[in-house]
Amino acid sequence: MRKIVLMMSVSLDGYMEGPDRSLDWHLVDDELHTHFNDVLKDMGAFLDGRVSYEMMAAFWPTADRDPDAPRPVADFAAIWRNMPKLVFSRTLQRADWHTTIVRDVVVKDIEALKAQDGGDLAVGGAELAAEFMRHDLVDEFRLYVHPVILGAGKRLFPAAETETPTGLRLIGTHTFGNGVVLLHHERARHPAD
Repeated sequence: MRKIVLMMSVSLDGYMEGPDRSLDWHLVDDELHTHFNDVLKDMGAFLDGRVSYEMMAAFWPTADRDPDAPRPVADFAAIWRNMPKLVFSRTLQRADWHTTIVRDVVVKDIEALKAQDGGDLAVGGAELAAEFMRHDLVDEFRLYVHPVILGAGKRLFPAAETETPTGLRLIGTHTFGNGVVLLHHERARHPAD
């Protein structure tokens, strides 16, 4: 069965966006970007919220046309263009680049999607990630902790709606040359799951 994988960059203090949705604190160099490409190229689909999708669609379809684009940027442009995408939005009317618009997160539909053949499913976007976590749909967490303290912004993990902890099992860690640390966890599911 395919997994839902949450990949997200976060500050040391847990923010995935700075104030005013800023992302300029991300330390994505060629090494880290190549790593992202290596992981994402084998995914079965990208699952994004409207804001994340529109941000990606504004840049990636033609990013490799710039002759000065670094190799990892050009490589990801092709990955993004060709990857099937589901964008979860109640307002978006049209989407291009192998994109299907889905109006709501319906658990049985996501479970059916996971049961299909193909690579894992990468979920992105703060609101969508929170919705998937509320429905206990995230199987793996790949958090890229950047060596910065923001002090404000949008937290990746909002205040818990339940007092039940979510058990995780560490799969691995990796420290990149720029100081970013990958913390890779999977859900510690019950044996019956």
